[in-house]
Amino acid sequence: MTPSTGVIRRLVGVYHADGGLRGELAYLIGKLRGTTECALCDITHRGFGPKREWRDLVPTLGVPVHLVHLNERNADVHAASEGRTPCVLAVTDGGPVLLLGPAELAELDGSVHRFVERTRAAADGAGLRWPESRDGRPAPTT
Repeated sequence: MTPSTGVIRRLVGVYHADGGLRGELAYLIGKLRGTTECALCDITHRGFGPKREWRDLVPTLGVPVHLVHLNERNADVHAASEGRTPCVLAVTDGGPVLLLGPAELAELDGSVHRFVERTRAAADGAGLRWPESRDGRPAPTT
């Protein structure tokens, strides 16, 4: 990660799987066989739906969070994440910055709480700032 400056406009999480019925089915079969894994999926989902902890977390981050599959990435996200998925990117006015790669996400063992801590620490380490709320105070933290 190279140090950057700027304000985080949004976070983008990139799953290590294609979206759509075919992609989801391929991931599910691979998961059951033990041949496929996605540490970001383990953080955001339990079974066939999002974790309650994840749903509760997203509004507290102070920036929008977009989760995309490999085949849903735009050009900038594709360039920043190619060969490094699953991952979490901070999108700034200067472009996307990698915050957490596959190894960092795997270390979280599916923990939403640890995800918040590591994401904030990675943003700080990259010299990024969280946006201020409308009343001028720093964005909320969990």
